[in-house]
Amino acid sequence: MASIIVLASVLLLDVIAFGLAVAAEQRRSKATVTPDSEKLYDYCVYDSDIATGYGVGALLLLAAAQAVVMLASKCFCCGRGLKPGGSRACALILFLFAWLTFLIAEACLMAGSIRNAYHTRYRGMFVGESVSCETVRKGVFAAGAAFTFFTAILSEFYYVSYSKSRDAAGGAPYGGSNIGMGTYS
Repeated sequence: MASIIVLASVLLLDVIAFGLAVAAEQRRSKATVTPDSEKLYDYCVYDSDIATGYGVGALLLLAAAQAVVMLASKCFCCGRGLKPGGSRACALILFLFAWLTFLIAEACLMAGSIRNAYHTRYRGMFVGESVSCETVRKGVFAAGAAFTFFTAILSEFYYVSYSKSRDAAGGAPYGGSNIGMGTYS
């Protein structure tokens, strides 16, 4: 039977990571072009940089949730054998897709956090050069949030399917003895 504590803790971490990724999308840095006091050059003024912290927080919480699932399931490859059948095949497919969506979510969150933290400084010192204030493209953190959501669903189903196959295998690990022992006299 799947551990309720593992399922609840992974779900909690994933939901918080999803919320932080959505908050990061809402609070992306925005920039305005501002001339200096002598009107010699233009520069970029950025508002709040909190989206970087939200993105990094979502990244770390998602990684923690993935680590909990992989430790609880012994990363699918270690531990005792699983019973061949539909549950094991389903667990394998869910394992692969959970890792795929996890890597995509981490890439989106990391790229968004790095890009959000990057601020262009003094530009436009030459006449006619337009100032380009670099910001995160709309939707980078949203893509990270979407793949965080997919990772949450897939990893939960993976753990349940893995547990079902593990419990169906039964018996002692590696074909150990099932002989009952009596008292020594």
